[in-house]
Amino acid sequence: MKISVIGMGYVGLSNATMLSTKYDVICHDIDESKLELIEKRRSPIKDKLISEFFKNKKLKLKTSVKINSEISKSDFIIISTPTNFQTSTNMFDTNSIDKILRKLSMMKSTSVIIIKSTLPVGYTAQVNDRFKNLKIYFSPEFLREGRALYDNLFPSRIIIGSKDKYSLKFVNIIKSVVRKRNIKTVYMPSSEAESVKLFSNSYLASRVAFFNELDSYCLGNNLDPKSIIMGVSSDPRIGEGYNNPSFGFGGYCLPKDTKQLRSSFGQIPNSLVKSLTLSNLQRKQFVVSDILKHKEKNIGIYMLAMKKDSDNFRESSIIDIIRLLKKNGRNVFIHEPLIKDKKSIFGYPIINNFDLFIKKTKLVVTNRASKKLNKVSNKVYTRDIFGEN
Repeated sequence: MKISVIGMGYVGLSNATMLSTKYDVICHDIDESKLELIEKRRSPIKDKLISEFFKNKKLKLKTSVKINSEISKSDFIIISTPTNFQTSTNMFDTNSIDKILRKLSMMKSTSVIIIKSTLPVGYTAQVNDRFKNLKIYFSPEFLREGRALYDNLFPSRIIIGSKDKYSLKFVNIIKSVVRKRNIKTVYMPSSEAESVKLFSNSYLASRVAFFNELDSYCLGNNLDPKSIIMGVSSDPRIGEGYNNPSFGFGGYCLPKDTKQLRSSFGQIPNSLVKSLTLSNLQRKQFVVSDILKHKEKNIGIYMLAMKKDSDNFRESSIIDIIRLLKKNGRNVFIHEPLIKDKKSIFGYPIINNFDLFIKKTKLVVTNRASKKLNKVSNKVYTRDIFGEN
């Protein structure tokens, strides 16, 4: 059994790592530096468990700088390239997937192709019509940055957009390498599977937005948000997930997926989905107005990543906070140890000497609290109540 994985981000690399514990896996990415690290068994992304697997497991893993005949003849090909939301088209940019499928079609690939990139509803059906010599399926991924391999090994469920011999075989392959048993598996048409991903992430965004608005209400009325959130979350119908206030939902997935879902509605009423983007923007504006009450001119930003275990700050909510602070005439300094080769980012200076950073700034703003900031807690601003992601 040979499996190829195209795209070495969180989704692709975690799948490749997991599958290579049992099967021969070929990794491909347009960024050759990622492939070089993988060959040296060094993870190009921050994920503790992937690094542990690279160090301690005998993985049947190799790389390829090109989509060659060996890849095209794999039993399965997993595609996990980015699909950014384009405001110009009001749609996900699927160009990277289109190019891969065109190439595989020209190579007369016999592989079963599983797309794990998040897609606009109807995309899989469209490409199956366009590339009739290919077998294309969609199976969404549900994982967290920094814990991608763990979430793959212990999946909440498996969703796949078909039920035939090929999709059944793929599900069996996944079940043969995960560590969780009795996984709920749901087979459905591809458009329904694409919808599951968009609605799942939009629901998570709505929870983040709800508890952020609860926190804003408390700030505006001098109430204790922690006790209210604990009281609300004690209802088992509500629960504690995604209830820790933040500067807004961000990261690579939630902002773009809510926009894509909103676009997919077209003229169908969608007041709730439509409100998510506005709620998120208003939360950031409200947080900045609260920060400005401190009347400090020099403000430090501690870490850009959305989550503690992540090295990714694409679409991080704190980036909008920085821009709004700058717009209001504040001097902004950034402490982000993940950035080692630059003296500035987004036009703002980076100070990665922690003591100098603390000395330079009068107020330290952070989306998520850190033990490292405990000794200067008197000058820290955060809306993190529970110390969790």
